[in-house]
Amino acid sequence: MLRTAKSLVKRVLPKPIKSKISNALTVRNAMKPIASRTCNICNYDGMFHCFGRPLRLDAECPECGSLERHRLFMLAMERGELIDGTIKDPSVLHFAPERIIEAFCREKFAEYTTADLFAGADLKLNMEDIDLPDERFDVVIANHVLEHLDDKKAAREISRILKTGGVFLCQVPIIEGWDTTYENKDVQSEHARWVHYGQGDHVRYYGRDFRERISQGDLKLAREVTSEGNEVIKHGLRRGEKVFVFQKVV
Repeated sequence: MLRTAKSLVKRVLPKPIKSKISNALTVRNAMKPIASRTCNICNYDGMFHCFGRPLRLDAECPECGSLERHRLFMLAMERGELIDGTIKDPSVLHFAPERIIEAFCREKFAEYTTADLFAGADLKLNMEDIDLPDERFDVVIANHVLEHLDDKKAAREISRILKTGGVFLCQVPIIEGWDTTYENKDVQSEHARWVHYGQGDHVRYYGRDFRERISQGDLKLAREVTSEGNEVIKHGLRRGEKVFVFQKVV
């Protein structure tokens, strides 16, 4: 009976409608999770949701809402790859804090402060002109923030407020196959930024020169942290995604 119904549909429906139905089924099947994952933040074990535009498979934990970059950051933090043992009882400033990472940091660090120019945070600060004294913090965190603003101004300000030996931890969207960062002064509208940069409030897409762009003042790239092999598969991470660690040296 089912086979007969399908055959009838194929004969009766106009070709454009059949094409749309076929395309919709293809999209639906492509959105299905492909494997069980484990969230290292909340310990959920099971199928993850897709997320983003374009959609990324197995990206979002359905329990805590973590994305790939959050899980990578937390893995690196818990392994001691971001803040080494030379910084004792660090004072931490976190720009545009992610809820999941903020909860962890408030428990871990005795002095932890959040900052944002628009959303609710402990301090209202402009990252391009930080209203704080020199050498105030041991650690500054800013994940997926630099692509929204004047990154060179921000890097100089971060260098200024970091103590000598302190570190700046950051993540950004980056295309390692590009020699230089893509910026276009003619891209002004939100729609154009979606087309060119992949998000309506981004102002650039980074290439390999990201390291040099952020090495402002006394900031120098110390290391790049990523995950490989089975860890990527287990936790649903993006292959090759990194946390960059810059250190203030003199």
